[in-house]
Amino acid sequence: MLQVIGAGFPRTGTRSLKVALERLGFGPCYHMFEILSKPDHIERWLPAGSGEPLDWDKVLSGYRSATDWPASHFWREQAAAYPDAKVVLTVRDPQSWYRSMQALMAVGPGRALPDALPPAAKKMFARMERLRPVTDRISQEALGVHFANMELPEESAAVAAFDRHIETVKAVLPAERLLVFDVREGWEPLCRFLDVEVPTGEPFPHLNESEWMRETLEKLVTEGVFPTDATAPRQ
Repeated sequence: MLQVIGAGFPRTGTRSLKVALERLGFGPCYHMFEILSKPDHIERWLPAGSGEPLDWDKVLSGYRSATDWPASHFWREQAAAYPDAKVVLTVRDPQSWYRSMQALMAVGPGRALPDALPPAAKKMFARMERLRPVTDRISQEALGVHFANMELPEESAAVAAFDRHIETVKAVLPAERLLVFDVREGWEPLCRFLDVEVPTGEPFPHLNESEWMRETLEKLVTEGVFPTDATAPRQ
């Protein structure tokens, strides 16, 4: 059963939070990586593409926490389904977040692909195309654009949406259930909120998503290899 709900936008340290939660005993943690590495998970999300409610016990079966899109977009529904779960809203400087999203789009969804792809890469992109109705719904509701166009809204509109999301989460949830968390703060506020001990002598996992995405796609399109875990290079 879900114990920790991530409510932050992508590129707010969601992968770092995933690794941190798993280190603290709240794993496995659901992240977009789960869909990329486990094709059958796409079926769990497809009803959301047509606006249908999701069966969260089915979608998140076997997971104790969740973060990153698509899961974090449905934080409100998960908070209702799991009233005892705590919510972590990852945040960062909005302008920095926007630049990071641009970089992620450039090395990820917006990257030009070679004509000749390894069979494994073709299968991966075909699977992700099936998820497109879900990602389009999320990007439209969150940012007012369809990611099918491979473009973000202009900066002021995107930042306004980012800020609006933060204020909405803070307004909906009681303060004792919510942690507004910048991963640069490290272990202490997260561990205090979750009532667990700070790992002794262990740095907080600050992970570089853009570099991980670049390296992952490079191996996928050239070698047909996809990683078996969500480890990313340190920043």
